[in-house]
Amino acid sequence: MKGNKYEIDMCNGTIMDKLISFSLPLMISSILQLMFNAVDIIVVGRFSGSQALAAVGSTTALINIFTNLFIGISLGANVLAARYHAAKRDREMSEAVHTAIALALVSGILMAFVGVGVSRLALEVMETPADVIDQSVTYMRIYFMGMPFFMLYNYGAAILRAVGDTKRPLVFLIVAGLANVVLDLLLVIVIPLGVAGVAIGTVASQMISCILVLWCLCRTEASYQLHFSRLRIRGIYLKRIFQVGIPAGIQSTVISFSNALLQSSVNSFGSTAMAGYTAANNILGFLYVAVNAVTQACMSFTSQNYSVKKTKRMDRVFVDCLILSAGVAAVLGIGAYLLGTQLLSIYTSDPDVVQCGLEILSITTVPYFLCGIMDLIPGALRGMGRSAVPMVLSVIGTVGTRVLWIYVFFPHHRSLYFLFISYPGSWIATILMQAVCYYFVRKQCRKELQVE
Repeated sequence: MKGNKYEIDMCNGTIMDKLISFSLPLMISSILQLMFNAVDIIVVGRFSGSQALAAVGSTTALINIFTNLFIGISLGANVLAARYHAAKRDREMSEAVHTAIALALVSGILMAFVGVGVSRLALEVMETPADVIDQSVTYMRIYFMGMPFFMLYNYGAAILRAVGDTKRPLVFLIVAGLANVVLDLLLVIVIPLGVAGVAIGTVASQMISCILVLWCLCRTEASYQLHFSRLRIRGIYLKRIFQVGIPAGIQSTVISFSNALLQSSVNSFGSTAMAGYTAANNILGFLYVAVNAVTQACMSFTSQNYSVKKTKRMDRVFVDCLILSAGVAAVLGIGAYLLGTQLLSIYTSDPDVVQCGLEILSITTVPYFLCGIMDLIPGALRGMGRSAVPMVLSVIGTVGTRVLWIYVFFPHHRSLYFLFISYPGSWIATILMQAVCYYFVRKQCRKELQVE
């Protein structure tokens, strides 16, 4: 069927302007999402105290461990849908979409049960301090009840990104995020529910964004139109989604595990350091989603051009994405470094918490362009259908470096600054290995596609 005005032709015409057109709404969407999440942290920190702030922050790494596998699998749905769309294989596109949405629903329900059931045990394993663990458990359990909405939104948005539509998810996110802000203010300040209030607000906003993205898919007249009566997991498409998605999900999950180890090390400094890490990590999150928007563009553009055998265009996409990612990360990273005190003061008025956050930002912000490059290379490789090898290299480079740092070097130099040197160190180690991998995979792809 005919496409619509929201789609981007990724296989013809100029590249950089289309990359920006794709990336910018996605970047703004992700930044707004973090801003709305930051409202959770700011409201709970300002009106419920540092312990409540630490309680919310202590759940971040654990939540990522539980969710990143399935979010990674959504990248497989993105790559598959992008290929079918570029090749105009409408029947396969439709069946892949219905398989992906059915998978999202099943995985969301599964994650809800798992998350609610193991929240306390997981927090205890992470040595969450006794003065915050009860509030942390409350937040996690309510948050995981919204997993079906969370998964459906992410898989639906992945399908829209596959065809170049990043504008409508931005609108949906604004609507849901504003609802989240209103509910936060109502359920924390007016009705003093503390961490439970911000968790309820988050789940409600996820439900709104889920409904909007599903409505969008149902209303479209293109090949990715959603019909609930056709929802079924088809083995052939599930396998293809898994081929790209599972390695990506495992990579994200294992990296989140290394971040959980870092969280445990931060926890050993007490609730003040935990609160500082929560605020600093939220600021770093803004940097990450900005560079990740470029990675998503690279993956979708590469996948579509791979499906129509335009390898020279794939090369230009990769180079333009490198320039775009490094530029965005450099500007935002230097800005965060220079304005660290002011930014952290938004989250808390406690000077000790601000100082802890500054220690972390001082070593992680300026070199953040390295993280952008590290994130970009696997995105390009996934677009070519290669996901397993970059997963292994990312795990070895990122997780291996951080684990080594935490258990070998950190015990002899216990400070937040020294602990977070592991970030740029792991980025450099991973980039070196990924660059070699990219060279050989790119060479192999040219042979497979029979391009001189």
